[in-house]
Amino acid sequence: MGVRGLFASVIILGTLGHSLLFIGVGRHNSSFVKGVSGVILLIYLAVGAVAGLSAGLFGVGGGLIIVPALVACFSFLSVAPDVAMQLAVGTSLATIVVTSVGSVRAHHKLGNVDWSCWRLLAPGIAVGVVCGVMTATLLSGRILQLAFGGFCLIVAIYMGLGVAPKPSRQLPGGRGLTSAGLGIGYFSAMFGVGGGSLTVPYLSWCNVRMQTAVATSAACGLPIAIVGSASNLVAGFGHSALPAYSFGFIYLPAFIGIALLSAPFAKLGALLAQRLSGPRLKQCFALFLLVVGSQFILEAL
Repeated sequence: MGVRGLFASVIILGTLGHSLLFIGVGRHNSSFVKGVSGVILLIYLAVGAVAGLSAGLFGVGGGLIIVPALVACFSFLSVAPDVAMQLAVGTSLATIVVTSVGSVRAHHKLGNVDWSCWRLLAPGIAVGVVCGVMTATLLSGRILQLAFGGFCLIVAIYMGLGVAPKPSRQLPGGRGLTSAGLGIGYFSAMFGVGGGSLTVPYLSWCNVRMQTAVATSAACGLPIAIVGSASNLVAGFGHSALPAYSFGFIYLPAFIGIALLSAPFAKLGALLAQRLSGPRLKQCFALFLLVVGSQFILEAL
């Protein structure tokens, strides 16, 4: 994506955001104005920048950054606790659509995406996402936070210890990859992440080069985000506890603020990933998951 494309995207999203803000002010909708007030808007922009950078660097989609940040913001905005986590997950998946496009384009230009692997993972991912969203709506927010935090810690330990797979291990055939995609899509949608926290370790375990694992993971995040955000929109439609300007479990002010910077910074992250060595990239990924997982567990206790 060239500079003109990035600039056009920012202008379009910015115009949409200002239009919605004008409508909200005109209607004296205090909930909407508070949602896009100065401090919160700056937080959304910062989250978008960090999420985009991590998406390009680690292939994680950005949900590992977006979900905990939105949970904290929604607490400040007095969003009902019963829907705060689900709203954060749905909004995260919607923003990952934008982030993934920027990240995948950058990785593709560097020649790191394994599209043959992606084509076999994608069908299972799409089915798994729908099942994951349906499961998430049946669980309490606290259970989701604990499960998400524990999941991050397990993956962090695996990556941090540098457990080397058998040299003979390779990617499985079509059925094996589709089955793996089913599991990746299910847990990614349930936790509101782009899939990289599962896809990167899995591909690395199959002796895929780290840069290729990150790039292919970024591509896998796109179907997860598209199907997941659509499913969350339907699952939360008409919910009485949702704040104003929520479309199902997607909170529009947060989506706009985060999306403004996520795609440009995803491109930067992809360039950084290309320059790091495989082992160093694994270490950074493990540390990243360790911090996020610990934060989620502490908040849920």
